[in-house]
Amino acid sequence: MENEKDNLEKLFSKFENQWDVQDLNPDHQTDFLQKLNKKEKTPKKKYWFATAVAASIVLMMGVSIFYKNENPKEFKFASKETKRTDSIFNILIDNELVKLKEKSSPENEQIINDALQQMKTFDADYQKIINELQKNGENKQIIYAMISNLQTRISFLQTVLKRIEDNEKLKNTSNEETL
Repeated sequence: MENEKDNLEKLFSKFENQWDVQDLNPDHQTDFLQKLNKKEKTPKKKYWFATAVAASIVLMMGVSIFYKNENPKEFKFASKETKRTDSIFNILIDNELVKLKEKSSPENEQIINDALQQMKTFDADYQKIINELQKNGENKQIIYAMISNLQTRISFLQTVLKRIEDNEKLKNTSNEETL
């Protein structure tokens, strides 16, 4: 233990004149205690009431938008042709979705889940188009975007069904060869 103490003293003695030591102001302790005890009197502003009102308004708006009773696929400002086109395409899409769900099996589960997730994306895009249609009225660009989205969804579902059928054929062919 004594040896360690000697070693420490030798180590510190090497650096004895190299320490950066500054004497503190004699009033340092009193200054420090004054600052410590000093209570800053910042004015407390009462924004809580305004914040609560704003939060309530935002909450009510969010709830009203979320629970909107209006059917999103209903066109208020669309022509009969647009409504009919939408109706026909949606019937075709619904039929393809029924076919897709009929193909449900453990082997196809991942493909079907991915396809349904992609359909949600298409639906979100379609809803944006419908909102534009209701906001700006019918024009060629909006109608083209609407029809393009509907065609894309049908084509996508048909491609997924074809992929599932190809997988089933491949599975059946593999099973026949192993027998």
